[in-house]
Amino acid sequence: MHPLIVIGAGPVGLAVAKGLGEAGLDYVQVEATDHVGGNWAHGVYTTAHIISSKKTTEYGDFPMPAHYPDFPSASQMRAYFESYADAFSLRDKIRFDTRVASVVPVGPHATDGWDVTFEGATRPERFRGVLVCNGHHWARSFPPWATVDGVLSPHVIHSKDFVAPDQLAGKRVLVVGGGNSACDIVSEAARVSTHADWSLRRGYWFMPKTFFGIPTIELAQPWLPVPAQRLVVRSLIRMVVGDYKRYGLPEPDHKLFEAHPTVSTEVFHYLKHGRIHPRPDVAKLEGNRVTFTDGAVADYDLIVCATGYDVSVPFLPEGMIPVRGKVAELYAGMLRPEWRHLWVVGTTQPRYGLGGLVRPGSQLIAAWCKLQDELEVPLGELVRGIGVRPPKTHLMDPHAVLRMISVAQRLVPLLRWRGRHRLRQASADVTPLPVVTRPPELRPAHNR
Repeated sequence: MHPLIVIGAGPVGLAVAKGLGEAGLDYVQVEATDHVGGNWAHGVYTTAHIISSKKTTEYGDFPMPAHYPDFPSASQMRAYFESYADAFSLRDKIRFDTRVASVVPVGPHATDGWDVTFEGATRPERFRGVLVCNGHHWARSFPPWATVDGVLSPHVIHSKDFVAPDQLAGKRVLVVGGGNSACDIVSEAARVSTHADWSLRRGYWFMPKTFFGIPTIELAQPWLPVPAQRLVVRSLIRMVVGDYKRYGLPEPDHKLFEAHPTVSTEVFHYLKHGRIHPRPDVAKLEGNRVTFTDGAVADYDLIVCATGYDVSVPFLPEGMIPVRGKVAELYAGMLRPEWRHLWVVGTTQPRYGLGGLVRPGSQLIAAWCKLQDELEVPLGELVRGIGVRPPKTHLMDPHAVLRMISVAQRLVPLLRWRGRHRLRQASADVTPLPVVTRPPELRPAHNR
């Protein structure tokens, strides 16, 4: 039997690999760079710190060192993931400096596996299943005005290309975006640039990193309904920060937690000191001259677009993973109904730290991989058949995800029964999925 392949050795890829190994599944892991840790090892600026706390980011089975602060730095995060890989001997299975060029299904619905071709290789290698963990913080997304005839303006960079404050020193800087990276970068610009402007196309929610000395996200208890969480956090924001309009910022145009909240109040310090100047959305860019939607015009030496990322799996055939906006249409957040053993993991994002999710999530993936080995019908088709749908947003409530993982673990007997029943139906040339009924082992016993 061919092994599975895990593509990517970032935070999610490492956890998935560990889960497969613990379940006794044979796998190979490939990583395009020479190190583990993904974005934390090569994709963040030197001054970055996590916005989720240590407690909510660490793996459930591997606590961060006690001396780490509540908000570890990029270098500390990289060291943590390296320690995780070493502690569980994950490096032994990783092929470093190995970039995937293409992944192609073999047979209808990939019933005969997947051919994976690596860059520089003359022929593909066969794997029975593919687990894509290539991350979602690398395919840069730019606003339309940043390019002319498909060519990026020489005055524009993406936040992904921001490495250190030296890039901003002595320049007139415009930072575009209201997310966490935008807040970090415009705060750096406030310290070292000659002039720092901040463009927001809409209102955002800005949350302090701590309340009462406790990381804010740790105040969100699972027993507290989301509307109640909104009420509590909004009250605290009004008490600690005040009215956003007093800082020259627009009011949020959405409910708290409907979009990813920004965890930073450093910008308010610099706004009140006149070191950051708020601007509305950009209307157009001509050379280094920016026209804003309010008609104002200004020249800049550098424009940093902290405008997010697109979902991209470039080595899969085009259209194999449909994407609507920023949301990949994956059933149970990782499966397509057309293909056996294709798992795309990590396209959604928890509202805060992923640490508590990856351990149970990787155990679920391992269990479902074993189940897929038993069945010829794609597991995604069965998941769709019992009413599970793709997520509507890329932002997920961690507590809700944990509940879904728990339910999904218990679905294994049902999916196994449906898969075998579906195969019998297919052999009789009956194409529709059977009506959803419980298999005998899942039917409740009568009270006696």
